[in-house]
Amino acid sequence: TGLINKDTIAKMKDGVLFINTSRGGLIVEQDVADALRSGKIAGAGIDALIREPITFENPLFTAPNLLLTPHFGWAPFEARQRLLQIAEDNLRCFLEGKPINVVN
Repeated sequence: TGLINKDTIAKMKDGVLFINTSRGGLIVEQDVADALRSGKIAGAGIDALIREPITFENPLFTAPNLLLTPHFGWAPFEARQRLLQIAEDNLRCFLEGKPINVVN
């Protein structure tokens, strides 16, 4: 939680491009918005927010050079095709008595 914050942003190169497609809680949204406004972060793409859907009060809502997507980074055809293939492989191997991707 809060891994990307004003202290870690200060250690980044000036003009960095930042992408977050993992978890909204990874970033301190106000710190990222401030870094976008100052130019420390030249641009960002963010697919996950702390609270979804975004509200007008979120500091990222008005931040410049930001592309926000509605937490659908997993949705491209290729990603869904891969997920279906994994499910098929898991079922086939289980039925053959050789389970894969087992979690104990």
